[in-house]
Amino acid sequence: MQLRIVHTSEYVYDGGAMASYNQARMTPVTTPEQIVVHHRLDVSPKPWTYSYTDYFGCAVTAFEVVDPHESMTVTATSTVQVNRAGAEPEARSTWSSYGEREVRDRWTEFLVVSDLVAPTPDFEELVKDIGAGADLPGDAARAVCRLVTAQIDFLPGVTDVESTAADAWDQRAGVGQDMVHLAIGGLRTLGIPARYVSGYVHPVESPVVGETVTGNPFAWLEWWDDGWQAFDPTTATAPGERYVAIGHGRDYTDVPPLRGIYTGAQTAALDVSVEVTRLA
Repeated sequence: MQLRIVHTSEYVYDGGAMASYNQARMTPVTTPEQIVVHHRLDVSPKPWTYSYTDYFGCAVTAFEVVDPHESMTVTATSTVQVNRAGAEPEARSTWSSYGEREVRDRWTEFLVVSDLVAPTPDFEELVKDIGAGADLPGDAARAVCRLVTAQIDFLPGVTDVESTAADAWDQRAGVGQDMVHLAIGGLRTLGIPARYVSGYVHPVESPVVGETVTGNPFAWLEWWDDGWQAFDPTTATAPGERYVAIGHGRDYTDVPPLRGIYTGAQTAALDVSVEVTRLA
């Protein structure tokens, strides 16, 4: 499936900004499962830009707008050929293998239970019961993700980008980012390395070629099981051809689409839109 994604972010500054300094992580990554055919990042007003690859392998465009401006628009246009199988992850590794140095030391960053993903005591108890009853870690990982799917209602507006996994669990509601953080915290509690994947998904199960629909930035997770195994706890399915990955990190804070600072204005309003079109 070939998809075109147009992701537009517009900042409007209250009183105007004297200068703005930003990082954009909006360039899809090329992997065996997806090939970037075309990508373009447009910023208005015209900035100074610098591109690099960050520690986790995500393409970053840093840019500065140093002239006074009332607003700033960032538009990322990408065409991606996706060949993601969407197959259910198979359990491969044994519990004992996660104590070996080549796993524990190599993926140590994806084992840290930070405040953002830390589970509540009651969720941790449920997760540990799942782990104790699973013959293989991969079986436990799927069960933890499905627990999150069953318990958390998808309800936009009840959380924000700074909400923690514990917040979502306590109110049993949140969005994809919250579900991913919650599942990641549960897996890391069991000693299973897990990482956050940022990207997009076509919202229509069977997209019509040429039809443009409204989408959103999206997230899913991957856990290590003799290779990275992808799973979407929002739908309790493995990502397929409708999913386009931007990059991965320990949690959302490693791969936000835009991050920056500005001077001059007291507040700024942000409007985000994503359009997704199946081209072939």
